[in-house]
Amino acid sequence: MSYQKGVSELKKMRYKSILLSLLAGVSLFLLAGCTSVKQRANTTDTWPKIAQRQRVVVGLDDSFVPMGFREKSGKLVGYDIDLARAVFKLYGIKVDFQTIDWSMKETELRNGTIDLIWNGYTKNPARERTVAFSDTYLKNRQILVTKKAAGIKQAAKMQGKTLGVQSGSSGYESFEDSPQYLKKYVKHTVQYSTFNDAFLDLNAGRIQGLLIDSVYADYYIKHQPDASSYRKLVIGFPTEDFAVGMRKGDVTLRKKINRGLKVLAKNGTLAKINQKWFGSSK
Repeated sequence: MSYQKGVSELKKMRYKSILLSLLAGVSLFLLAGCTSVKQRANTTDTWPKIAQRQRVVVGLDDSFVPMGFREKSGKLVGYDIDLARAVFKLYGIKVDFQTIDWSMKETELRNGTIDLIWNGYTKNPARERTVAFSDTYLKNRQILVTKKAAGIKQAAKMQGKTLGVQSGSSGYESFEDSPQYLKKYVKHTVQYSTFNDAFLDLNAGRIQGLLIDSVYADYYIKHQPDASSYRKLVIGFPTEDFAVGMRKGDVTLRKKINRGLKVLAKNGTLAKINQKWFGSSK
């Protein structure tokens, strides 16, 4: 190789190195910018925007009876539907309900696709690290549902059996975090996007047990033609608190919801909603 050609090659290598460095810098700048935007979104109080547009967007799993689900006609109904509308009616705000993948609920909230997670959403320490919660408005518990024909009358009878759980649910988190109640017995788990799908497999014998919210199980089984064929087992999981989830920055929104819940409890609206969906004032 000639001296001149060698110099030329060396210049090309230097230019290439500089170009790659510039591209890397731009990428890091853009990434930092996106991260900064997301961080600002999660620390911003969005109530002024909500009040201005007079709309708030609630994310939900629209198959979670009786909290939020669709009737055969396609109409969205449920306990949380009534409660959310009643709270925001106090402020002249319309509620838009957005169906989401439940396993992606926190991501949807962080990205600003929704303003609230209001759908039988359990408050727990893991979620409180990234989500702000309203006051508790309803109690729940994780229970084991089986078919009586399977002969499973206690958690230990799930030894070697297959259990159904919902992806991203508090039930799945409890199953993993507290193995002494059920996990130590179960041989296999199947994750479902909805409890409706899980019940189909339970009824067909493809799974032998289903870990599920008691509010869902009570309502679903009550409305089945063969309700007596199911067994509901309380197996030790502690009670849970249902609350509304929102971004950390939404301090005003949180105050408005908490105040609204108190007003509804005082004026009797909450008792009426409880009676409608649970047959009692809870």
